[in-house]
Amino acid sequence: MNKISRKWLIRTLVFAILALLLWWAFRKAPLAEIWAAILQLRWWQIVIILVLNLIFYIVATLRWWIIVQAENKQVPYFPLLGVRVSVFGVSYFTLGPQVGGEPLQILALQRRYGLTYTHATATVLMDKLLEFLVDFFMLAIGLTAFLRVGVLAESGLQFSGDLLLLAFLIFWPPIHLTLLYNQHYPLSGLVRRLPFIRKKSKPVRFLRAAERLAGRFCQRHPRRLLAAIGCSILAGAGMLLDYALMTTFLNIPLPFWHMTAGWMMGWVSLVMPLPGGLGALEASQVFTLGKFGFTAAAALSLTLFMRGRDMLIGGVGLLLAGTGWHRRA
Repeated sequence: MNKISRKWLIRTLVFAILALLLWWAFRKAPLAEIWAAILQLRWWQIVIILVLNLIFYIVATLRWWIIVQAENKQVPYFPLLGVRVSVFGVSYFTLGPQVGGEPLQILALQRRYGLTYTHATATVLMDKLLEFLVDFFMLAIGLTAFLRVGVLAESGLQFSGDLLLLAFLIFWPPIHLTLLYNQHYPLSGLVRRLPFIRKKSKPVRFLRAAERLAGRFCQRHPRRLLAAIGCSILAGAGMLLDYALMTTFLNIPLPFWHMTAGWMMGWVSLVMPLPGGLGALEASQVFTLGKFGFTAAAALSLTLFMRGRDMLIGGVGLLLAGTGWHRRA
């Protein structure tokens, strides 16, 4: 098989996989109910939500671009925005806790702009660390909201082990960044201590090199690091604002702590190993809003609004992934 035939075969396979993902996701989704829920809204309310989410992706991409630009000035911003939306599309429609599209970020930098896999992986590692830094902090705020409004106490569940795990997740990103700044590399050290892994294998050396490059970014570019953290904070605040606006538009008035608790349950449901948290998102909102005195119909109208938003953005992301992953600058 010649090079051209192999290239078209790979492209056809990619499009087939993406088309299968779209078909599976839309077959499972309650499209009629989503459309009925959206018809309750005014056009300007839908536009506000879509614009707010566009701003969210602009800010999230800016964080990644700030990291990339530290060592690679030739990489432009706007092409990375399409890659970022593609990452969401792949992550949303596939099994996993809302991750999985990150290899697209690495491939885009490597194929389009000539970065090595190690350099590209280092930028994605830093990007995810800074994303998790704020995500887990927001998760702590959500847990505080749960404790304040009494949802955990009323449910009668024991969360001691979960709270320990949550505490670890909250403190892991800032600790990891501090260690990188001080030239300590925890992931490489952990892998080096595992007895069943060959210490000189190519993946281990690759991880060690990528983590050292991420540490070099922390040491050499503290201003860029702070700017990227600022982008993460804006993105985290945007997620809360997005949820608050949707509940307001659907006539579900919630005080701040109740709204934060509802948002947290929705966020956690998307971490479940299901495409788009299918089923888990609906159950989380019915349970939480039910505790606040709202009907299941109100909670489901909110989840349908969220589903429509995410499927629209995710569908655009899959189309971008299928048409732009192979392009070179």
